[in-house]
Amino acid sequence: MPYDEELAHRIRAALAGCDAVTERAMFGGLAFMVAGNMAVGVSRDGGLIVRLDPDQGERLVARPHVSPFPGAARPMRGWLRIDGEGVATGRALDAWIGRSVAFVASLPPKRRRRR
Repeated sequence: MPYDEELAHRIRAALAGCDAVTERAMFGGLAFMVAGNMAVGVSRDGGLIVRLDPDQGERLVARPHVSPFPGAARPMRGWLRIDGEGVATGRALDAWIGRSVAFVASLPPKRRRRR
């Protein structure tokens, strides 16, 4: 199943004021990178993927519409999946994106790999 194009458009609009934003196809979805670090993404299974401080992520997973991101064989601390209902409003989407961008801004920028 392709990712949700409408959600991708809403994320683009929310990130319009951010510097150094790029997009990359990943895991059948679409990732939005800030200074080379993945901040948020559109899951191929629907909903939003966010990257947060691992301690913050553990607290937020108890909220409705939030689950750990099932991306790997072992749990990925700080990565959450928010289902479509959890980002149905612009305010809710902006809040998740804001948390993620704030965390990713604290990380060192990634250098581009040469191909």
